Amino acid sequence: MKYFELTCTAYLKKSIDFKESFEKLAKYISFSMAQNDNLKALHEKSGFKNYCFGGLLPVEAQKIYRQGSHYRFTVRSLDENLIDILADELRKNINNPDLQVLETVKKSYRQRFIQELYTVTPTIITTENNLFWTMEKDGDILRLQRQLHDNLEKKYQNFYGEKLEPLQNFIQLIEIKNRKPQTIQITKEGKPIRFFGNKFKIIPHEDEISQKLAFVAMGAGLGEKNSFGGGFVISRGIR
Repeated sequence: MKYFELTCTAYLKKSIDFKESFEKLAKYISFSMAQNDNLKALHEKSGFKNYCFGGLLPVEAQKIYRQGSHYRFTVRSLDENLIDILADELRKNINNPDLQVLETVKKSYRQRFIQELYTVTPTIITTENNLFWTMEKDGDILRLQRQLHDNLEKKYQNFYGEKLEPLQNFIQLIEIKNRKPQTIQITKEGKPIRFFGNKFKIIPHEDEISQKLAFVAMGAGLGEKNSFGGGFVISRGIR
């Protein structure tokens, strides 16, 4: 197993507020994908997109990314072809009014043992009542763990074409790191929409299947709304 990563350097044509930054990046990536027939079909169909991205770095203290400055963001995918195409298309997207990707640097990572996962962007889970899971509104930790696990299992099966037979949930320990729900904001038909999520520290189990699912979280994102910036994770204790 491998995942592939693009570190992108972007020049801002306009200042961008932090709360708008995920939507700006999501639209920039989706427009770039739409310029390629294969990626356009992937983006337009329902289901898993097999990629995720992190926010602009460094994060400004004033929560404003400033016009005329350079920032980095990262795109990851289990699909090397997607990353290779995006490496070119992101740089070709010169007419975007907000930003321009100047450089992309590709790296690949083989599966290694993951001791801890940390979510960098809000991890979003929708309950059966079509509400977002939060401690205040739901509070069922076992439901949260089950849905995070099931989501990764489906991503694995969707991409690799094989079904796993886990003996346990991949999560050994989960810790909620935020006091209040975290949000990602987008606009639809001119109206703001907020996705509510949380930031977690997760210790995966050490068995083979749990480690595979932890690795899928690195490459395709944890939870839902990954193509809007949700569930981007980093790992620690890799060996």
